[in-house]
Amino acid sequence: DGCLKEHEPTHKKACKKRAAELRDEFLFKQPESTHRGDCPICFIPLPLELSKSTMTACCSKLICDGCHYANQIREIEGKLSFKCPFCRKPVPDTDEGFDNQRMKRVEANDPVAMCREGVEQYVKGDYRSAVEMYTKAAELGDITAHCQLSQMYHYGHGVEKDRGKEMYHMEEAAIGGHPDARYNLAWNESKNGNDERAMKHWIIAATQGNDQSIKLLMSAFKVGKVSKEDLAAALRAHKAALDATKSPQRAAAEEYRRKWSSAN
Repeated sequence: DGCLKEHEPTHKKACKKRAAELRDEFLFKQPESTHRGDCPICFIPLPLELSKSTMTACCSKLICDGCHYANQIREIEGKLSFKCPFCRKPVPDTDEGFDNQRMKRVEANDPVAMCREGVEQYVKGDYRSAVEMYTKAAELGDITAHCQLSQMYHYGHGVEKDRGKEMYHMEEAAIGGHPDARYNLAWNESKNGNDERAMKHWIIAATQGNDQSIKLLMSAFKVGKVSKEDLAAALRAHKAALDATKSPQRAAAEEYRRKWSSAN
């Protein structure tokens, strides 16, 4: 007992160091995909741009524009009623109908719907309700909710500012494949003078298709903070990540959107 008491500070220090090392192993591991995952219909990775996919209110699925557009064309040409391209439930014709569908998913403890409800409450200015929804969604594994919570703790919206919780949720989001969270982690490391860790984060985010990270890596290369080989590898991976999200159906949807915007 005397020996344990005498060496306890040393053991605690060693355990704390090892815990930090294990955390870094998870933190700097390349995610298999981004937090957005694949479209559940075509199984092609979803683009990072939120405008290029739609979240259904009935089943909380993120559908890429290509599949959404193809489904609409099929329904219009076949003079069919509009239905969800995934679960086939009828599409509501009023905002109230969409809200009712979304709230049913919230009541069913759907983390995606909960996170979306958090966004709705945040827009209304009800930060406490937003935090509540984000927290429940994060506990159920929603990566976007972790990213949102990091911002809530950073600005003190609905909660007391808490640097520890801010960084915890930011790291959880990055581990889960959120490029924006990874990008923010890199900035934090850079501001603290930890350039090596910052470069690691930006390289991972760049390989997920994050454009801002590529730009910063190119700037870092000019001042010798990242090697030519690492930059070249990041550029190739960045292009591959963007190419992986492309398909003829998505190109057709993009062309339709472009023509519609020009006409209106």
